[in-house]
Amino acid sequence: YLAENQARFQEELLDFLRIPSISALPDHAEAVKQAAEWVAERLRVIGIENVQILPTGGHPAVYGEWLHAEGKPTVMIYGHFDVQPVDPLELWTNPPFEPTVIDGALYGRGAADDKSGVITHVAALRALQGRWPVGIKVIIEGEEEYAGESLARFIESSPDLVRADAIV
Repeated sequence: YLAENQARFQEELLDFLRIPSISALPDHAEAVKQAAEWVAERLRVIGIENVQILPTGGHPAVYGEWLHAEGKPTVMIYGHFDVQPVDPLELWTNPPFEPTVIDGALYGRGAADDKSGVITHVAALRALQGRWPVGIKVIIEGEEEYAGESLARFIESSPDLVRADAIV
């Protein structure tokens, strides 16, 4: 399944990388929200339930769950969709939000940290086509590269929502 759909997953990653979700810069707040919406839609499509874009007091986080594996552990999948600032721009060979493949390597802001990780989780979940052997909780946030304080406060105020047996 993954091999057959590799081109689709790569296109999704390229689309995701085009979103300039720089959490540290206030003028990119709308792009951070756009990235949250992008992630939420992907989770809904693969069958994750109760998908929500959660206000955290800072940049949003996306939460979803699938809790139908009775008697099995619940795994929390964590990632982030925000990226570091791109300055100084003159050091970039290609524009940071125009992902480029050169000699088989993908270049673009967020390509390694962490948008590719988010796509990897989504692709793995999609590959199992809803036949997940454990409960699933997903939290993908938009402030890891900035401060992360808002998510920490949110977790403290909502411990049941993020309770899980393992985190990946």
